[in-house]
Amino acid sequence: MTMTRFDDPAADRFRADVSAWVAEAIPAEWRDGRQALGPDDVQRIQRSWDEALFEGGFAGLSWPEEYGGRGFGPIEELIYYEESSKANAPDGFGRIGRVLAGPTIIAAGTEQQKKKYLPRILDASEIWCQGFSEPGAGSDLAAVTTRAVKVDGGYRITGQKIWTSFAQYSTRCLMLAKSSTELPRHHNLSFFLLDMEQDGIDVRPIRQINGEQEFNEVFFTDVFVPDEDLIGGEHEGWAVAMTVLSNERGTTEAATRLVEATTEIDLLSSCCSLDKPHDAVRLQDRKELLRWHILRATEEKAAGEDWFTAGSVLKVQWSELIQDATRLGIDTRCPIHRDYWRHSYLASKAMSIYSGTNEIQRNIITDRVLKVAR
Repeated sequence: MTMTRFDDPAADRFRADVSAWVAEAIPAEWRDGRQALGPDDVQRIQRSWDEALFEGGFAGLSWPEEYGGRGFGPIEELIYYEESSKANAPDGFGRIGRVLAGPTIIAAGTEQQKKKYLPRILDASEIWCQGFSEPGAGSDLAAVTTRAVKVDGGYRITGQKIWTSFAQYSTRCLMLAKSSTELPRHHNLSFFLLDMEQDGIDVRPIRQINGEQEFNEVFFTDVFVPDEDLIGGEHEGWAVAMTVLSNERGTTEAATRLVEATTEIDLLSSCCSLDKPHDAVRLQDRKELLRWHILRATEEKAAGEDWFTAGSVLKVQWSELIQDATRLGIDTRCPIHRDYWRHSYLASKAMSIYSGTNEIQRNIITDRVLKVAR
């Protein structure tokens, strides 16, 4: 029996267990000097954190037990992220697998797909990326032009994806492709679990303004996907993609971003001198507002209610909160953390674009939540 409210006495006991585990599991070099770590050290700790989550039983809290999870619900999952946030825990390379690929396979995959892929996602032996955005299809995801042509035993994929996080490390890709030139929009797409370790795939890292290469453009030339790696049925890819996006813009993703916001705001409040200290107080208030929105949406989700209204604002909230926090960090001109703030500020510029632009998300809120007449 999973919890459906945060005031359940069991929630306090679970929170204490998570807090104790997180405090012990976080590497000392991350806890005591994250801002001084170079990119190679950060990546090493991220990979080790994926392993620690699996070994500690926190990699699939809300996944069914038969697939290696612990069978908990959204409440327990969010408690983990809250305690991680407080401790400024790292986030691993396995996040796309745990947050997007795994739940999508659980919701829409076959039993064969679940048994094959879910264990590898949990133990982070397979890293996943997301093949959605294209140069001409970002926020308008239905406009993808990457083709999936039916052949004997599967499909041949040809096209280009862009802004693909972790593609250079990934062994699998959540791939959305156009499988029909005759059917109308939203009914002409199929969804695949594509093997990234085969010929015909060219991954080209994109050097970002902050110097990192998290994003990539990926070219697919006649890449084969067997029928058993089609998920959701032929031409039914839009529905599967919406499952992915609901997780990408949902409570779990928002909770992981709360970890980032907490790190930035705590550093502002405790270490960096501010000309206007009340600016940091306002950020703390906004962070708390984000947390309460997450709590509300999570309780509604746990109770089986429609949590779309409460969750619709989360992506706009966390992206703009982190952007404003890093901008304020730049303004402090803190000599100790100058490089850290420069890096974080530049990295934050993309947050209001990926996972669907904030402009599009505001349109969704206007149309589907506020129901404002056009």
